[in-house]
Amino acid sequence: MMVVLGIVAYLVNKYRFNAIEHGGSLLIMVPVLMLITFHLAGRQIFEYDSDGEALNFKNRNIIPFLDKALHDEFPKYKLIKYDIVRILFIKRLYVTVSSKNSGSTILKYEISYLTRKEVNDLKLSLNKVVKANKEKKDKKTDDDRRIFA
Repeated sequence: MMVVLGIVAYLVNKYRFNAIEHGGSLLIMVPVLMLITFHLAGRQIFEYDSDGEALNFKNRNIIPFLDKALHDEFPKYKLIKYDIVRILFIKRLYVTVSSKNSGSTILKYEISYLTRKEVNDLKLSLNKVVKANKEKKDKKTDDDRRIFA
């Protein structure tokens, strides 16, 4: 919307009022730069649900045509690990999930707009799931060793 308003202000200034003589192109460049920054920062809406036996991730944009929405749901026992990467003002969540066909799959979510508290809550929840999965895996390998011993 700001880009459209910038274009309209530029055209009105150029053809009607001529109030800004040398800086009129800034009326277009500033909103375009803001739109590019907005796009690079990633999808603005991130939803996470860990209730029940499944993990549910949704990542979508406020402007629907800018990017397609992501929606993934999988059982908790498939979660292997996760990483949160921060580069300047961009934050990304990489989730590694076990897969029958390829061994594992990495899912990517943009979480730049989450607050520090929300990121910490997300880490806490995912840590619980990863820890529970490791304990189940360790217990299973111990049980397998007893059977074959």
